[in-house]
Amino acid sequence: MKITKKILVINGPNINMLGIREPDVYGTQTYDDLLAFIEKAAAELGLAVQCFQSNSEGAIVDEIQRAYGAFDGIVINPAAYTHTSIAIPDALKAVGIPAIEVHLTDISTREAYRQTSYTADACQTTIAGKGFDGYATALHLLATANYSVEK
Repeated sequence: MKITKKILVINGPNINMLGIREPDVYGTQTYDDLLAFIEKAAAELGLAVQCFQSNSEGAIVDEIQRAYGAFDGIVINPAAYTHTSIAIPDALKAVGIPAIEVHLTDISTREAYRQTSYTADACQTTIAGKGFDGYATALHLLATANYSVEK
């Protein structure tokens, strides 16, 4: 299959701890399982994908800035920075690359402090509560340039 677009997938703090961190909330699949899932989903769509994970807000901002001119889309799970970072959405707005926000859990049903997303305003849409499948949906939306999603 011909590669049609290059997509950067960014995962924020503690996503690397999947399978260990609160398995009753996040499940028992590991970060390596997530990476394999993303690679497979991207290949099925003819997308080239690069994954990046950091626990550091500045490193995430740097990666978003490096994406300028190099990627056609961004899938981002800012994790805890969803609710605290102004720098990450500012970086997304600065590069102007279509971005989809993804969350493994449904943040709208979690603790009150998790229900506000600063990142959402810088993204075409948010997919939450679909586990790993949310990443596949985001990749599909970016592959087809169709940013609407059923909630």
